[in-house]
Parts: sequence; structure tokens; C-alpha cells
Amino acid sequence: MLDLAKHIVEQKSAEFDPEKFEDHYEAALAELINQKRNGKTIAAKPRPRGENVVDLMDALKRSIAGERASAAPATGKKPRKAAAGQKEMLLPISGKRAAKAETKKADKPAAAKARKRA
Repeated sequence: MLDLAKHIVEQKSAEFDPEKFEDHYEAALAELINQKRNGKTIAAKPRPRGENVVDLMDALKRSIAGERASAAPATGKKPRKAAAGQKEMLLPISGKRAAKAETKKADKPAAAKARKRA
């Protein structure tokens, strides 16, 4: 990671030329001071808005509406059934049946599971 950081710093480093540096804060401050000198009222400037801003909630709602429309049986195809081995991938849910199975497993003697030695 250190080598990667060094590589990035070396690529991004360059000679500083003060003539090319543009201080936007200083320019805005000078404009504000000139407005006060001229007696103009100072109001906050509106923040610039991006032109390609997407409302994520609207996009999500449109996506869901599109899925519902495409999920309708307009194509006449039946939905695909789950794969045969998919049940093994599911996590067990504890309940009455699971508790009974646990007690049955615990009731078996441990000696039956052990290897018989000759």
C-alpha cells in the first residue's frame, strides 16, 4: 500500500507556478467588499445546481413500476421454478420442528457414532 501511495504522489506532483494559481475565495471576497463599499445590499448567492442530478427515490419507484409491468404474464411464459439444490442453501429457522429434531439427535448414544476398533 505504501508503494501505491508513493506512486500516486509522484504522478500527481509537479512544480508550483503561482502565475497559474487562481484563488476563487479571494476573488469572491474582493467582490463582496466592493459591493459593501458601493452601498449595495448583500445577499447570499444561490448554490449552483448540477444539471444531471437524479432523484434516487423517483428512479427507484420507476424501476419497481417497470418490474411489475414486465412481471405480468404478457409474454405467456411461466415463472421459473427454484433450483433443486436451493433448499440446502437456506438457513434453518428455529421453531418447534427444529427443537424436536435437535432433541432426537441428542438422544442417540455417542457410542453408536464412534468407530468400532478391532
